[in-house]
Amino acid sequence: MRFLIFAGLLLFLSAFAVSQELSDQMERAGRGSIPEALIRPIRNENPRYPIDTVIGELGRGEASQEAYDTAYSIIKGLLDADRTSAALSSIHSGLLDNYLSTLENIEPINIRIGGGREEVDGAVSFLVRFIGRELAVTGELYIRAGSASGTWTFEELLLEEIKDRETENRESIYRYDFNPYERFY
Repeated sequence: MRFLIFAGLLLFLSAFAVSQELSDQMERAGRGSIPEALIRPIRNENPRYPIDTVIGELGRGEASQEAYDTAYSIIKGLLDADRTSAALSSIHSGLLDNYLSTLENIEPINIRIGGGREEVDGAVSFLVRFIGRELAVTGELYIRAGSASGTWTFEELLLEEIKDRETENRESIYRYDFNPYERFY
């Protein structure tokens, strides 16, 4: 009798182990050949944000979350060409017309915002990028803390010349950053 119970228990545990191994294989297949160590940050490690080869590291950077949210809402309003957006209300109408005219030429479908940094004069700047199918434009957005606590207002957006994305990709072909993998070297 004990033999039958032991054999049944052994059969059950081996079926469970095979099921768990199959589940692990399916999970690995779903994410390709990416090792678990790259997906899961190690203890006390900050999250990693992707690198844009034109404007650098994406994400909040040294800026506060409120400053980042304001900068993002401004460039999102410009992407949507939404003149009624509250985020665009502090931009002088002539400047807004110039920005929207430039963006209309590239027909942006996506935006990127690089890590913010505090400037000497107290403003916070973000590198931004508006990306269309064939053209893109890069710039630097400056915002400043408002009189009310936690509020930020638009100060300036400096846009570079519009570039062909094909040319841009050729220029940045050797500028890849392999920092996410440095802990393995």
